[in-house]
Amino acid sequence: MACSADDKENKVPPPWLRSKKALSNVLYAMRRHSLSSTQERVPLSVFSKPTAKLQDLSTLKSLVSDRTSLLSDGILLKILSKIPESQRTANFLVSKRWLNLQGRLVRSLKLLDWGFLLSGRLLLRFPNLVRIDLVGGCVVSPRNNSGISVSHKTVSFRVGSDNKDWVFNEDSVLSADEVDRGLRVLADGFPNLRKLAVINAGETGLLIVAEECPTLQELELRMCNDRVLRGIAACKNLQILRLSGSVNGLYVSLVSDIGLSIVAKGCKRLVKLELSGCKGSYEGIRAIGQCCLMLEELTLCNHEMEDGWLLALSYFENLKTLMFLSCTRIDGGFLVDEHLGFCPAVESLFLDKCRIRDKTSLRALFLVCRNVKELVLKNCWGLTDDMFTTASVLRTIRMLSLEGCSLLTSQGLETVIISWNELKSLKVKSCNNIKDDEVVSDVFSSLKNLKWEPDRRTRVSISLDGTGMGKRGDKFFNKARDWKSLPVS
Repeated sequence: MACSADDKENKVPPPWLRSKKALSNVLYAMRRHSLSSTQERVPLSVFSKPTAKLQDLSTLKSLVSDRTSLLSDGILLKILSKIPESQRTANFLVSKRWLNLQGRLVRSLKLLDWGFLLSGRLLLRFPNLVRIDLVGGCVVSPRNNSGISVSHKTVSFRVGSDNKDWVFNEDSVLSADEVDRGLRVLADGFPNLRKLAVINAGETGLLIVAEECPTLQELELRMCNDRVLRGIAACKNLQILRLSGSVNGLYVSLVSDIGLSIVAKGCKRLVKLELSGCKGSYEGIRAIGQCCLMLEELTLCNHEMEDGWLLALSYFENLKTLMFLSCTRIDGGFLVDEHLGFCPAVESLFLDKCRIRDKTSLRALFLVCRNVKELVLKNCWGLTDDMFTTASVLRTIRMLSLEGCSLLTSQGLETVIISWNELKSLKVKSCNNIKDDEVVSDVFSSLKNLKWEPDRRTRVSISLDGTGMGKRGDKFFNKARDWKSLPVS
């Protein structure tokens, strides 16, 4: 239908636009043509008749453009839950409905903005969270953020650009009252919380979380002290607990025998316990061993325990794994072995990034764990042949893993493992003084699993064997030492 020039000048609408019935027929025909061109099969019953109202056509157009709108929230949630977590990020950008539904599927979150929690937006945005890490949100960001992130073991923070002498101290984190305020909001909104990590929390805030979140099973407290630990005594179902007292170079906080006794009496269902930078002695460790009968894994990280605490390990009847991480020492010296006792159920012993200085304390540790079946020594400074000979008291070793022990030689390794008749698995990696040609082949005859990676130099020479790269470069540079003999281009 064309319009004449007179109609345009007089601004008179064409005849098909004046009639509502004619306009409906035109729109219906255009819609049919567009669907046929894209080869989409849509039943004709879905569309309105030619006499339908224009409002119905606009509604149908929106329904066809977003086909997921025909699905209920429950069905769409089941579909979105089948998508791998690595591919769910793009779902937030589809629509507001998908944004809200995708938020319901999120179970774990690291909070970086403390105001996002206090305003209640965290609950509206992610109502089904069960694992929340609040450490990043508790750290105060500098005003002039340089964009530089500094990490110290388990703590990460931003550095300001306006102060060259900026240091991390107690003012770099939120106050205990402010953290307790956020914990109150968190406990009210997430009663099904199972895992929580927080720094500089107060006794009141932890007590509220313990009462309002009865399903809490894993708790990580950083920058805590004895007084704060009274708040977690009400966590009856707590199974995994990580306590961080002092961190060298960052903050100082005291966790002594008083705090360890509070934990022992209040959290009797603990299965895993990690003590980082904690001070204690024989009394505190003994209280945990006597009260926490279900404890299976104990980790000591950079501990500051008093001499003699190792004697209390004999009270852990069900302890299966004992780990030492970044410890500068194990324990003080012992003169009489009969007083040590031993852990009857321990099966695995790990030492990672530890300084081994005292041979007597290392031997005492091996005597306490005399029934251990798995021994892992990784990046341990000071582990010489003389130190490693103390491991000969372990008669039930089935698996040995050595990594980064550069002072241990082939002779020291062979001397010890010959006495282990039950050894079935051996792993040696990046131990520069252990050579292939220095180890007797009969030592490996009874092994079922062997992972033998020679030192880095041997590994490089093996990879370059036959290429001639190592020798040619050496000869070339020896001849080219006289720069005057080089050809002039």
